[in-house]
Amino acid sequence: MDLFTLSWTALRTAATGLPDAALMRPSGCRGWLVRDLLCHLISDAQDVLITLSTPAETTPSADALSYWTPHPIPPDGSEPLDALTVRLAAAYQDPDLLRGHLEEVGAASGRAALLAHPDLPVATRGKTLTVRDYLGAHVLEWTLHHLDLVAHLADAGETIADGPPTKGLAAARDSVERRLRIRLPATWADADALRVATGRRPATPAEQEELDALGPRGQMLPLSFG
Repeated sequence: MDLFTLSWTALRTAATGLPDAALMRPSGCRGWLVRDLLCHLISDAQDVLITLSTPAETTPSADALSYWTPHPIPPDGSEPLDALTVRLAAAYQDPDLLRGHLEEVGAASGRAALLAHPDLPVATRGKTLTVRDYLGAHVLEWTLHHLDLVAHLADAGETIADGPPTKGLAAARDSVERRLRIRLPATWADADALRVATGRRPATPAEQEELDALGPRGQMLPLSFG
């Protein structure tokens, strides 16, 4: 519960503090600019509000790990919903409108998370899980998208906020490793482990050798989470 608030607050702070020029830079999500990612975060925040307002009538069928379904092909922005996000983002002709909408809806979803009972079953994506597990699953979501947000800004000379919180990175890595039933090399930084495992950047030759040494599960990476 606390990590949800920590990760979400850090991501919103970084996103809404970006200069206008940074919104037109590529993000870590293939096929999306930073402004497209911000628009996606608005949709994510709306989903949180909807889910926390949708009590389930059935017992939990999923938890924070099984909520995510790994896919062999990372998204490239060409799926209909991804393409719609690009068009919606372009409709925000004033960057302040986009940043303002994100902060407005984002802050509301953050408050809703604080008010929700951790053990309340809620329904989303055809699954039922407790609020605690639903918010826990989003620590991975927020952390990966925080990495996406800052992926290419430093290379472009943009002034950017800090990356994801250390605790959020560690928790997100643990979630990915447990979901995939594999432990990535301990020498890898958490951010590198997440980016490589989820296809956000290719493994270096040395990293690939370490993955191959892990056997079939290491060799099947990268996988995306959706």
